[in-house]
Amino acid sequence: MSPLAFDGACDTHVHIYEPGFALAPTATFVPPAAPTSAYRTVQQALGLQRAVIVQPTGYGFDNRCTLSAVAQLGDGARAVVVVPPDVDDAELQRLHDAGARGIRFMMLSGGLLPWSALEPLAERIAPMGWHIDLQIDGRDFPKHEARLRRLPGKLIVDHIGKFLGPTTPDDEAFLSLRRVLDEGRCWIKVAAPYETSKKGPPGYEDIVPLADALVRHHASRCVWASNWPHPNVNPTPDSRALLGWAEARFGDHARRILVDNPAELYGY
Repeated sequence: MSPLAFDGACDTHVHIYEPGFALAPTATFVPPAAPTSAYRTVQQALGLQRAVIVQPTGYGFDNRCTLSAVAQLGDGARAVVVVPPDVDDAELQRLHDAGARGIRFMMLSGGLLPWSALEPLAERIAPMGWHIDLQIDGRDFPKHEARLRRLPGKLIVDHIGKFLGPTTPDDEAFLSLRRVLDEGRCWIKVAAPYETSKKGPPGYEDIVPLADALVRHHASRCVWASNWPHPNVNPTPDSRALLGWAEARFGDHARRILVDNPAELYGY
């Protein structure tokens, strides 16, 4: 069933790159032009009403572009920002008032926040209803499982766990991710299979067993994302085809995953 049938369907991971916002010195690549106006066209074509704008690594700690996109998209938009470990309470409140509901921890190339900042920031933002948005190589879940299971507040993991090597549902690293999900405070983005698939489009057959296992065992913890504009992916994936791939995994859980779960996580 298309999101067009679901009022409040949400895309939980979008990056916006607008002219006029300078890249940070730490940027690892020059991003494509991806203004809010272009994403709005995609959003409408997919039948989505809500979106979460995730701070891209290229802008570092400067969240202005991300917050500008939220302002342009209106009440249906939220932000995930990146802040220094010593951010003050006034700045967190300012970001909250502008639509921020999470802090991104990118533990791969281009990320700025260290593991040492995870627990202190999670503890500070939990009373605000915010979450930690985490992207790591999924093969590292066993190494970090204990700290993630006891992390204060809410957590969301990017892109089917982003296992950067061959993985099956029986692998210990995938089972480690599932144990984190079992804590009841963690969500997972069943999205962007191209990030790790070796088989590629249109079927991403090597990722299907992982996505299917997540939906089968953790439907109340799954959300969906386009990952638009698919930076550094060539050729550029088709967002409608990606949504169709995901909907084939969701089955009868589509409304829960597209509407209800993100509403709980992002405070709609």
